[in-house]
Amino acid sequence: MAIVVRKIQRKIGLRRGGRGTQTSTQRPRYTLKTPPCINACPSSEDIRGYLVKIAQTENYDWSYDDAFNEAWYTITDKNPFPAVMGRVCPHPCESECNRKDKDVAVGINNMERFIGDYGIKNKLKLKKLEGEGGSEKVAVVGAGPSGLSCAYQLARRGYSVTVFEMFDKGGGMLRFGIPVYRLPDDVLDAEIQKIVDLGVEIKYNTKIGKDISFDDLKKDYKAVYLSIGAHTGWDMNIPGEDAENVMTGADYLHKVNAGEKVEIGDKVVVIGGGDTAIDAAMTSLRLGADVTLLYRRTRNEMPAIDHDIVLAEEEGINFEFLAAPVEVIKNGDGKATALKCLRMELGEPDDSGRRRPVPIEGSEYTVDATAIISAIGQAPDWEGLDSFKNEKGWITADDYGITETAGVFAGGDVTVGLGIATQAIGIGRKTAEAIHHFLRDQELEKPESLPIVRPDSMNLGHYVSLEKNLEKYLPPEERKTNFNELRFALSEEQAIEEAKRCMSCGRCFDCDNCFTFCSDSAVKKLDKNENPFGEHYKFVLDTCQGCKKCAEECPCGYIDMV
Repeated sequence: MAIVVRKIQRKIGLRRGGRGTQTSTQRPRYTLKTPPCINACPSSEDIRGYLVKIAQTENYDWSYDDAFNEAWYTITDKNPFPAVMGRVCPHPCESECNRKDKDVAVGINNMERFIGDYGIKNKLKLKKLEGEGGSEKVAVVGAGPSGLSCAYQLARRGYSVTVFEMFDKGGGMLRFGIPVYRLPDDVLDAEIQKIVDLGVEIKYNTKIGKDISFDDLKKDYKAVYLSIGAHTGWDMNIPGEDAENVMTGADYLHKVNAGEKVEIGDKVVVIGGGDTAIDAAMTSLRLGADVTLLYRRTRNEMPAIDHDIVLAEEEGINFEFLAAPVEVIKNGDGKATALKCLRMELGEPDDSGRRRPVPIEGSEYTVDATAIISAIGQAPDWEGLDSFKNEKGWITADDYGITETAGVFAGGDVTVGLGIATQAIGIGRKTAEAIHHFLRDQELEKPESLPIVRPDSMNLGHYVSLEKNLEKYLPPEERKTNFNELRFALSEEQAIEEAKRCMSCGRCFDCDNCFTFCSDSAVKKLDKNENPFGEHYKFVLDTCQGCKKCAEECPCGYIDMV
């Protein structure tokens, strides 16, 4: 972290008792704060912690392998899927990164992938927690990101965890909803295996309500976590959609990802504007079809990740905005041959805050199609668990997965609607905390919230502008004909340089400014090797005059005047 050296003009004043008048009654205090990246991360990963460890490696008797190891264990304390999330997370952390007020946000998602891949390559093992839990049996229904996150956090406390999964492989929507060109199977398999190696048992091809009743599950296990996801696609509720070549996005991606052959022909129409619609469109392109994506609003209102929309545009997906389906046109054999659509215009905002699409009378037109894929939403499969379904079609639970039924917890998509995977992972971890306290008959204590540090309380002038280290992609012509992974990881050199762009917001990173700018000998240096990455300075308040210079010159907002 480069220091910008500049001359400081100090005010001249009288001195108290030979040393001058007191400048202020306030005194400095080192105060740990929450960086906005961590606050925005649904998994609550210690992003600052692992980035700063890599950035400061050369200041200690460490190798970069030491730093990468520690970074992996720092991430997996909260999230056991760093290699997966480094590929698929829409990284809300980066949108909040204070670095963007200096130049460009830190590439946190790329760093997470690099560290996750490092953990797989070097066969790092998840760690158990000593002396925290017990041996009670806990059942988890669903081996998606939330269920496996909960299972991991319970298993590392010593609990006996069994996961019941209705499909033949784990991962949930990570496996069956995300194409392999974004998330290769071997990456997902490797991180699931680490959870299994910790002692979690996964029973595949086992559906609650069919292969085992929920009542029997409740009898055999002290606690149950319901994380069944939302694998059932919504119908369009238009005439003709019962044609065999009309399918939902969820069903279509599941079949393709499971290795089933799906006949889609050479002209596919996808309806929707979310991530599933983009994935269905890009998948169809790779299967040889010409693809048109219909969305009833404009590109600005699309809920899909913008970067993925750009990738689809680069590959030649045809976007048809302000259009909505009204009827599937079938031939005499009952197959869809075209989709009748209606032009739309945007009206007043609806409950989502987006402008409501309004039909334009007399604007009907048709689009030819050999297959139609509806990706407009998804819902859970309630077979055997319908008693938990609320009036909105989900399960009612609080932020820690606690339901109204004692010993039954729920989380993931089934409680929050269609969220992102890292949110599901965070809910799984928090629910594991609740289950642990339930099994120990302890009151759940929610963590104290630290203040969030923002740019206006930092000294951004200390940091030099640094270019972001960018990942590379396969060119569109090389990627759209196959399912090879389309994005590459950062190199080790790039990862090290990107970690150094972290500003360590709200936590000391040994810049020495408080020591350098203090003219009253009120800052004492501590031996950093006795406490690596810890507290390395101490205020000597007997000599402090309260001039505030240490707080003003602290780059990361770690010093408060109180």
